[in-house]
Amino acid sequence: MVNRYLPAFFFCFFLSYTHAQEVNYEQHIAPIIQKNCISCHRSGGYGPFPLTTYADVQKRGKFIAHVTKTKYMPPWKADPSFSHFKNERILTDQEINQIQLWVTQGMNRGEESSQSPVDYHSTAYAKPDLVFRMNSSYQLSAKGIEDYRFFHVPTHLDRDVYISAIAFVAGNKRYVHHSRIMVDTSGQTSGIDGLSEFDPRSLVFQTKPLMDEFLYGWVPGNTPVAYPSGTAKLIPQGADLIFNIHYAPSSEVATDLSEVHLYLSDVPVKHLIKSLSIREEDIANQPFVIRAETSPTFYVSKVLEEDMNVVSLLPHMHFLGKSMTALAILPDQTQVPLISIPEWDYNWQSTYMYESPVFLPKGTLLLMTATFDNTSSNSLNPTSPPKDVTYGWNSTDEMMNLVMYYY
Repeated sequence: MVNRYLPAFFFCFFLSYTHAQEVNYEQHIAPIIQKNCISCHRSGGYGPFPLTTYADVQKRGKFIAHVTKTKYMPPWKADPSFSHFKNERILTDQEINQIQLWVTQGMNRGEESSQSPVDYHSTAYAKPDLVFRMNSSYQLSAKGIEDYRFFHVPTHLDRDVYISAIAFVAGNKRYVHHSRIMVDTSGQTSGIDGLSEFDPRSLVFQTKPLMDEFLYGWVPGNTPVAYPSGTAKLIPQGADLIFNIHYAPSSEVATDLSEVHLYLSDVPVKHLIKSLSIREEDIANQPFVIRAETSPTFYVSKVLEEDMNVVSLLPHMHFLGKSMTALAILPDQTQVPLISIPEWDYNWQSTYMYESPVFLPKGTLLLMTATFDNTSSNSLNPTSPPKDVTYGWNSTDEMMNLVMYYY
């Protein structure tokens, strides 16, 4: 005999299960977007459209479902099975499935939260304490050439300042390719303003060491960098900033007026942030020449000369780069995985910030490998047919860099 209550039981179970699977924007989707997307997809950000409101996200819901399902977005190139970072943008399978369900269920908003959304990238939105911009707009060449310029930016600081976070804001997001911010305390570099990297006159201003040759580096995909509490970068009283900017080729009349945003430390500073740059001259298997139709791997083996608490890493290669890995071997032979990027993407480069500083004592052996692909099968190869490539600033040249920020 069939229990006459079974149909009602299964109906109620089905309703409960369906209700449990209902996904809405306010409760489920907004936290995912806030954590992983709006550091770029906001007003004034580098994303092509904002995703800061329900209307923004609902308008592009199907597109978001597609790019997250295929894992094209959010962009994150470091291998999470090798090492983890504070600013990781990686969706879990559950988060991806929630987005899919939300779209198929009609993209319901849900009950609007009375609480302010959690801000996972506060530096991206906070008002900077100091803003320094180029003295005047720079007019780019319309001849379709890559351009590298120095810009002298006086600070007129009347005291030493300690920087807990920094962001570069490109005045022309289409053509500013990357930038490097340096600090000079000699007071003798004003004449470099506007000079080309290749202008012999610029060499006159590069004879004395800079106070900080790598205050900050901005590359495609990079977001503002914040240092751990109690640490900071120092910019001395009266120092000048030098912007070294690479402009992509332009065939139209265009201008740029870029600026840097600085955020002052609001707690006592115990440690100053320094930088160590691994460069092409550190390569063990010289020369750094990538022959046409080859895919060579280059190696670095470097012994650290001081104790280092590493807070972040900035890897850098160009279009021929395929992968990069860095590993530290401590004096007691303990291996510390630093970073692995198995599929290099020139268009998505980041400063990778550790959740907690990684301590590397003096005598640590730093090992680094990078593989390049200068073959015809590399669809990103800027030259066809391939030609021999070596170090240079042009994107048709190559680099093999790893900048380590530490105290």
